[in-house]
Amino acid sequence: VQLVESGGGLVQAGDSLRLSCVASGRTFGMYSVGWFRMAPGKEREFVAAIPKSGGSSYYADSVKGRFTISRDSAKNTVYLQMDSLKPEDTAVYYCAGALGSELRPVLFNYKNYVSWGQGTQVTVSS
Repeated sequence: VQLVESGGGLVQAGDSLRLSCVASGRTFGMYSVGWFRMAPGKEREFVAAIPKSGGSSYYADSVKGRFTISRDSAKNTVYLQMDSLKPEDTAVYYCAGALGSELRPVLFNYKNYVSWGQGTQVTVSS
């Protein structure tokens, strides 16, 4: 499956953004989808994931209560609604697809994802 992110931009602290991850191919339903981010000089960080089964989503503690991941299967799209943005949310955001297990430790680990988008930049000014 090929993934394409969009929706990034430059916003002020406290603003909102919605990122989209559009998948090509009929097999999108076989994938759990995660969002990761990478800031300059930092390691790739898990943000959120939604299992392919539609079960409960997972969030990093740093975004819990502010970000919401959702899925529109009819549009082959996964969204990341980001509210109350902070400067520390500044990063390139990537969506990724994972096959197999939906367990939390599996979806938290970027190594378990097999397909990646090109990323979209999110910059939050103070």
